[in-house]
Amino acid sequence: MAIFIDTGLFLALYNAEDAHHQRSKELFKDALTGSLGRIYTSDYVIDEAITIIMVRTKQHNLAAELGKYLIESPRITKLTVDGDVFTEAWRIFQSLNDKFLSFTDCTSLALLEKHRLNQIMSFDHGFDGLTKRIA
Repeated sequence: MAIFIDTGLFLALYNAEDAHHQRSKELFKDALTGSLGRIYTSDYVIDEAITIIMVRTKQHNLAAELGKYLIESPRITKLTVDGDVFTEAWRIFQSLNDKFLSFTDCTSLALLEKHRLNQIMSFDHGFDGLTKRIA
């Protein structure tokens, strides 16, 4: 068993003004207990989280703090988007006309498939019907 954590959870966790801040703290605490299995995220999610939190909060130091945690944490396994995953993500992106998912979200779906992960911790309803979503 394992859990892939999406950008929105990290954003809410580090931004006290986020509507999902409290829930993200509860979810992340659950993940850290190991009850959901190993914790995964990706290089694209980390990039997106650092960029978005800096833009939304206008706080470089907060973005750097989040980035440092995500990059250095031994509790989070970082998956890398390689050429094959990128190609599969592009195929997924093109096929999802009825879903509002970013390309980064599609890289996450491709990584879930590649690594046989079956659940994502996310506030993004776009994942509904594509994988099990914990929110």
